[in-house]
Amino acid sequence: MAASKTRISFLIILGALMSITSLSTDIYLPALPTMEAALGGDSELTITGFLIGFSLAQLLWGPISDRIGRKIPLIIGIILFIIGSIGCATSTSMTMVVFWRVFQALGACVGPMLSRAMIRDSYGVTEAARTLSTLAMIMAVAPIAGPLLGGALLTIGTWKLIFWVMAGVGVIFFGTIFFLPETLPSASRTHQLLWETFANYWTLLKTRTFMRYVLCVTAFYVAAYAFITGSPKVYITYFGVPEQYYGLFFGCNIIGLTLVSALNRRLVMSYTMDTLLRRSLVVAVISVVILTIFSITGIGGLWGIVIPMFVMFSMNGIIASCTNAAALNAVPPTMTGAAAALLGSLQYGSGIISSLLLALFVSDTPYAMTSIITFFVVLSALCMVGSTAHPAQPVRPGVDKH
Repeated sequence: MAASKTRISFLIILGALMSITSLSTDIYLPALPTMEAALGGDSELTITGFLIGFSLAQLLWGPISDRIGRKIPLIIGIILFIIGSIGCATSTSMTMVVFWRVFQALGACVGPMLSRAMIRDSYGVTEAARTLSTLAMIMAVAPIAGPLLGGALLTIGTWKLIFWVMAGVGVIFFGTIFFLPETLPSASRTHQLLWETFANYWTLLKTRTFMRYVLCVTAFYVAAYAFITGSPKVYITYFGVPEQYYGLFFGCNIIGLTLVSALNRRLVMSYTMDTLLRRSLVVAVISVVILTIFSITGIGGLWGIVIPMFVMFSMNGIIASCTNAAALNAVPPTMTGAAAALLGSLQYGSGIISSLLLALFVSDTPYAMTSIITFFVVLSALCMVGSTAHPAQPVRPGVDKH
């Protein structure tokens, strides 16, 4: 019973730490038009700045965690996140917000990256995939609650209040870290010099199996971030959805992701992750082709965007967990931190591509957003061409590590 309670608390805390990415972006999506009106400049660059810091900082933290363990980097990272959130809340220009968003990201990246590494430290590949699916369900609270909370906060205060709330949540996260075990004991840590651990990135880039999964999820996340970044203007400005209701339209996608994640926990016991990836990507490709047609022709209006996006976004419940588990399983334990960092850097840094493309192809219609989504979902599917697809044997008790 004690072990069961420990596992539950472990998963809840890791799920909360992984949700820091959603907390840092989704909660203030309804405020983007308001921020732009108040400060001038391009509010989408606040997302770009965050993702740049988020992706690059992981490349530093990963090898460090392989050498000194997981908890100390987590503690430092959350402190940086809190400071960055306060900096955003006290900013008086869009340039200042972008700067502090980059700083905020230096700490925010540690939670999601090391949560994946801690799962790899603790479980085998199949159980890791099931655990990541479980965490996806826990994480789903943030993207659903975030925009709703952000919209509600705008009714009682300004956009600055949202960043003060981020800082407060960061303080809560800081307290939870001390309840986590250190999953990387001294005997399992790399004994390379710190500068030598960074050379592991070159080894990882040459590891074909690892990179196949990384590039697959990276391309899919470019599409996902195109929706996250572009949907406020499409839904609120183009279709006239009230700011306080934007979260409902955004949150329905997370509900779909949660349901598919729950289904994936069962599917990974009967099918290989390659099989699940290929089939979920086929569904995603079909949905974005329909999305493009509806976007160009105007069929269905708002619902012609909402419904195909719901199907495409839901497939992330399989794609993210399976690619992450399979990629980390393809590397030795002493490189797990670096592998999780490279994976996270490309996966979440993919949003830089989305936001820059949306800023470049400025449009008052949904065309730019839907075109980017379609192109990168198809590219994600192409990454899995030629992969194996044989049913897996059910996992017997005792096979995975605990």
